[in-house]
Amino acid sequence: MTIQEIKDKGLLLFECVSGSKAYGLDTPQSDTDLKGVFYLPKDQFYGLEYIPQISNETNDEVFYELGRFVELLCKNNPNLLELLASPEECILYKHPLMEKFHINMFLSKLCKDTFAGYALTQIRKARGYKKKVVNPMEKERKTVLDFCYIMDSYQSVPVKEWLDKNGYAQEKCGLSSISHAKGMYALFYDSQDEFGYHGIAVKETANEVSLSSIPKGQQALAYLFWNMEAYSLYCKEYKEYWDWVEERNDNRYQTNLNHGKNYDSKNMMHTIRLLQVAEEILRDGKLNVKRPNREQLLDIKSGNMDYDDLLTMADKLMESIESYCSISFLPTAPDKDLAERVLVEMREELYK
Repeated sequence: MTIQEIKDKGLLLFECVSGSKAYGLDTPQSDTDLKGVFYLPKDQFYGLEYIPQISNETNDEVFYELGRFVELLCKNNPNLLELLASPEECILYKHPLMEKFHINMFLSKLCKDTFAGYALTQIRKARGYKKKVVNPMEKERKTVLDFCYIMDSYQSVPVKEWLDKNGYAQEKCGLSSISHAKGMYALFYDSQDEFGYHGIAVKETANEVSLSSIPKGQQALAYLFWNMEAYSLYCKEYKEYWDWVEERNDNRYQTNLNHGKNYDSKNMMHTIRLLQVAEEILRDGKLNVKRPNREQLLDIKSGNMDYDDLLTMADKLMESIESYCSISFLPTAPDKDLAERVLVEMREELYK
């Protein structure tokens, strides 16, 4: 099922403009994001083909099935609460039955964890972004050999350096593990290719050192240490970095490079916005989607604030959120029984 099919079949319950245009933070470059609510035909709802949500290819149009919509509202999901509290000028269509839902049915102290909790994940994401920008990784992937060292007196020498210095070939080396010494190996050398040693690593793409069968009487040439933990961490960070490069929005990345602060400024703008919204909900019991501090938030998006100052602002907002939560008149959680009764009433009406 597609979003267009929802509309063509008369299954649409709600549709609104969301994102930056709903927040009042749009610029001429902003896209139009849409969110909505639909319901499944009766036979499909009762059958085995329940569809919780539908989105387009770019994920800037997301529509939720009625049951999923209510489920997420009961969890105080920020996106769904903002959808329900959409400013009138952003609502494109609203079925009369949607009047049964009001934002006050769902606002609760859970917002502390959902809004602020999500904001904290964005801060961690921004820190990761900064690390990637400041510490780019070479496209050529390192190998096991880059994490191997030869013990030389009281020093460790990179094995590649040691091989070059002595004119040895890694393919002619043979390794034998040493009991009770994790990561340590005795290294033997077969200059005449008599013993069929496997080398330090069988091939460049190997993910571990290779052990060889060492004939009796052979003398170890040196002792090698393989830093397996460092290699594993490198592989993880290498994959994360190049996945990020492949998936990143190049225009947004260039904006972040231009402002020179080495963090994702759009991400941080939404982080501060979410924290401010959480503070207002717990202090006033209201959710204002359209932001009154457009200039401040766009200033953050433009990269005009230092990253550390933004973290300080976020910390102060978190303290305020904790304080207001302790005295808030909001319920601990939404009344799920009430929400379910309304949901059932709506389904009965829709499936008459």
